[in-house]
Amino acid sequence: MTVEITIPSPGESITEVTIGNWFKSTGDWVEKNEVLLEIESDKATLEVPSPTAGVLAQSCAQGEELDVGAVIATIDPDAPRPKNAPAAVAKDTPAEESVEDSDTKATPVARKVAAERGVNLAGVAGSGPGGRVTKKDVLAATTASSTPTTAPSAPPTVAPTPPVGSREVRRERRSKLRQRIAERLVESQQTTATLTTFNECDMSKVMSLRASIKESFAEKYGVGIGFMSFFVKAACFALRKYPAVNASVDGTAIEYHDFCDVGVAVGTPKGLVVPVLRNAEAMSFADIEATIKDFATRARDGKITVDDMAGGTFTVSNGGVYGSMMSTPILNPPQAGILGMHSIKKRAVEDPGNPGAIVLRPMMYLALSYDHRLIDGTEAVGFLKMIKELIEEPGRLLFDC
Repeated sequence: MTVEITIPSPGESITEVTIGNWFKSTGDWVEKNEVLLEIESDKATLEVPSPTAGVLAQSCAQGEELDVGAVIATIDPDAPRPKNAPAAVAKDTPAEESVEDSDTKATPVARKVAAERGVNLAGVAGSGPGGRVTKKDVLAATTASSTPTTAPSAPPTVAPTPPVGSREVRRERRSKLRQRIAERLVESQQTTATLTTFNECDMSKVMSLRASIKESFAEKYGVGIGFMSFFVKAACFALRKYPAVNASVDGTAIEYHDFCDVGVAVGTPKGLVVPVLRNAEAMSFADIEATIKDFATRARDGKITVDDMAGGTFTVSNGGVYGSMMSTPILNPPQAGILGMHSIKKRAVEDPGNPGAIVLRPMMYLALSYDHRLIDGTEAVGFLKMIKELIEEPGRLLFDC
């Protein structure tokens, strides 16, 4: 008996999706949980796995728009398995990973990397203090023992540059996500009284602090420390002092939030997504960096979920990673504020420790777009000024003062 595959619900209020890329074709043998295709909603792109092993028969093509629950394919589990199909893996098959010698001295990061790569730490020579195995030792052991078994993947296809003088016109369907982004941007402009205030901050101390702890931070927590975590922490401090910036308009009322659910804008080839750091005020620097890294990885792979992006009371967007010097971020309704970070450039400024003297300092322009319906100019300016002060004296972030 064939098994029907239907479109799963990507989230509440979503009733229609667009069929994305098919990774398997009609007549192909598929294994249980193997990804068959992608579906695109106005909030995210999701993968649809096979519920069982068998032969696939497609019922729709890429680009079709179908309702949630519609049948998109069937699987025939009784079809004979092709001779060239890989053997099924039993559920109780143990992972191919060597058991580590509990007496081996290794850093926490080295143990984590070894577990991920299936490396037996007992066979790795440690170069750290007292013969301790470090992350570098594990990576070196992995490189030395690995041999390529398949051809390298082909580079991504790049659209050819049109010849000079060409007058051809290309039309491409906008994805559901891109359409929804456009609707939200227009909605934001039409339903909020948006203003933007600017400031600049000296990044010298944050850069110095980051450089001094970069290696030990990565060694201890298994993730690098960037500038985003400093700005998220600073935003949480400022949001607690200026609660209106963390609020939203609900009809004739203002809804204040006692928590800081901070959205972090992440760019993907299919559009901008804004996953949310829940209770960011209670997160450590390591928690923030690890969560953002996970968001970025899943966003790149199209695995960000609707739940990841739901809610949010404030947003931080870093246009500086793309080279932006200055911008006016657009609000993400119903949020009342969004902080824009920009490129760090050395500029001539007055030396705060020596008035009248001019020095070169790494400076960043900051922008705060805010909804003037519930945030006054004095609050907006005060909020951004506090961000500046916290970034220029990052010790205050560490000691909550």
